Order: sequence, then structure tokens, then C-alpha cells
Amino acid sequence: MQTTKMYTQVVAFVGLLFVCVSAVAQQPPPRPISVSFNPAQGLRFGAFYQSSSGGTVSVSGSGVRTATGSIVLADGGYVYGPASFEIVAAPGTLISILNGPDANLTGSAGGFMSMHVGSSYPSSPFISSANPPAYNTVNIGGVLNVGSPVANPSGAYNGSFYVTFIQE
Repeated sequence: MQTTKMYTQVVAFVGLLFVCVSAVAQQPPPRPISVSFNPAQGLRFGAFYQSSSGGTVSVSGSGVRTATGSIVLADGGYVYGPASFEIVAAPGTLISILNGPDANLTGSAGGFMSMHVGSSYPSSPFISSANPPAYNTVNIGGVLNVGSPVANPSGAYNGSFYVTFIQE
């Protein structure tokens, strides 16, 4: 009788152990992981003007524009907003964003401004949630360093910046 009771307790314990070990939290992503992206919209700082000392113009990943120093933000019909990327990836894919170096923007009337690649929305890293062919939209902002009117005369400034999307 005593041996049977002890045998039953051991079998129950071993059975419980196997139940706990076999729990699975998440299905592994498909291999190989495939991610593609489309640069849908460039980063735009809109219209502004500066006095003698300059400052910065920032556009956040969520689209909020601010200025520091002697910069005055103007509307003038010029659109501002973050760069927008359309990313296609399997749901559950972890994607990190690595910002590249600062970029130089060259002015149409001379001069150049430096731009620091800013934060993203959603924040990095994020998990892909859209089922392909639907895409995840990622917005990336930046900070434009503006000098004096002599160093940075009025005009259109253009350049390129780099970001790397890392999938895991």
C-alpha cells in the first residue's frame, strides 16, 4: 500500500514537470526573414526665417515642428513633416532603426546646413504588426542647424540622409 502511494506521487510530479516544460510562448518567425521598405515621403522642415544668430528647426517623428534660437517658423504654404517609410514584414518581426551620420544640405542660393537624423515614430525597436501586402508606416524626424542669413541665405536646401532598418 505504501509503495503504491509513493509511486502515484512520483508519477504525478513527473507528469506536472512535463506539462510545465512544454509551454511555448511564441511561434518562431518564418525563415528567412524578409523585410522590404519604400521611402514614401522625404523629411520636410517647411518655411522659416532667421535673424542674425540662427538656431535649430526640429520635426519629430510624430510630426511636431519646433524652433530654437532666433528662428521664426512660418507657414507660407510650405508643408513640413517627418520622412515616411512603408515597411513590409511578417507580423512579429522585430525591427530596429539605426540612424546614419549627420547630413549636409546644400542651398539653392549658396550655403549649407547640417541636419541630425532624429527620432522615429513608432520608437525603435518596434514589432511589425501588419500582414503583407499591408505595410507598417515608420516616420523619422530630424533637427536642422541653421546659421546666420549670411551663412545660410534664403532658398531651398536639399540633401540625403541614411537610416538602416535591422530585422531580427
